[in-house]
Amino acid sequence: MAFSDRLLEAGADVWAAQKDHPFVRELAAGTLDEDAFQHWVKQDYRYLLDYARVFSIAGTKARDEATMTHLLGVAHEVLDHEMDLHREFAADYGISPEELEAVEKAPTCHAYTNFLVRTAYEGSIAEIAAALYPCMQGYLDVAEHMADLAEEDHRYTPFIELYTGEEFREATAWCREFVDDCGERYPGEHDAMREAFLTSAKLEYRFWEMAYTREDWGL
Repeated sequence: MAFSDRLLEAGADVWAAQKDHPFVRELAAGTLDEDAFQHWVKQDYRYLLDYARVFSIAGTKARDEATMTHLLGVAHEVLDHEMDLHREFAADYGISPEELEAVEKAPTCHAYTNFLVRTAYEGSIAEIAAALYPCMQGYLDVAEHMADLAEEDHRYTPFIELYTGEEFREATAWCREFVDDCGERYPGEHDAMREAFLTSAKLEYRFWEMAYTREDWGL
C-alpha cells in the first residue's frame, strides 16, 4: 500500500466527518446560507496566503531541482491564479478586494495556518508534504462527494467544478506522489508524517465548522 493511502486509512474517520458536515451537504444541495459561504471565502483567502508561504518554504528545503521548481511554482500559482479565483468568488457576493485583505483570521483559520507555517519552518520536507496533503486530497474527495450529492446546477456549482476539475486533480496527484516519495525516502519520518497529516486533516474538518458557524473571536 502506498504511504499516501496509509495516511488516508488513518484519517478515514476524519474524512467521513468532513463529508457528513452540514456545510458540505448543504453546499452540495445549493441550500447553504450565503453568509456561511462568504465566511468561507474570506477565511480561505487568508488561509491561501499562508498556504503559498508554506510551499515557498518547502521549496527551499527540497533536495532536488525538480521538486524545488514544482513547489515554488505552486506558491506562484496560488498567488497568481487561485487568489484571483477567490477574488472572483468574493466579487459575486459583493465582497471587495479591500475587504478581503482586511479580514481577520478566525480562531480555526489562525490555528491551521500557524500549524502549517510552523511545520514548514521547523519540520522536515517529509512532514511538510504530509501536512499539506489533507488540503488537496480532502478538497478533491469532498468536492467529488458534493458532485455525487448535487441533483442540479445551482449558485455553488462553480465551487464544486473548481475542485473536481482536471487542473486540481493534477495538482492533487502530484501532492500524493510527493507524499509517497517522501515516505519511501524517509522511512524514519513515518510517525511524524502521520501526526502532521492527522493534525491538518482535523483542522480541515474544523475549517468547515468554522465557516458554517461564522466563527469569530466573540469580542
